Amino acid sequence: MKTINILAEDKVGLLADISYILGKNNINIDGLNMDIVGKKAIISLVVKDHIKARGILQQNNYDITENDAIVVKISNNPGAVSEITNMLIKEKINVENLSVISSNTNEGVFALIVDKPRKANRILSRYTIGGY
Repeated sequence: MKTINILAEDKVGLLADISYILGKNNINIDGLNMDIVGKKAIISLVVKDHIKARGILQQNNYDITENDAIVVKISNNPGAVSEITNMLIKEKINVENLSVISSNTNEGVFALIVDKPRKANRILSRYTIGGY
């Protein structure tokens, strides 16, 4: 799975504009993370059709990059994230980004961006539902 990252000037309505553009093109946002650093907004999106979303965002003059992400489903219990991140630590795999895609009382679905995606995908195979 790919995540789409948008780097833009922070302004009122930025997220509304991006979500409107994607929505009118029938692209659902499955996961979203947004940070403001100085005067810049960094928005990471998980969508099913990243190729279509990438094209539409670029047509609308958004500066984007993409990352390979591993999607995992884990139990929604204290320490569950620690369990999978410790598995990665033991193999010297660095987590560069972790975003919540969905969560309920039983389980959570997360998108992980790591520095060694093939190795991480293999190590986390019992948890993965999509990935590199």
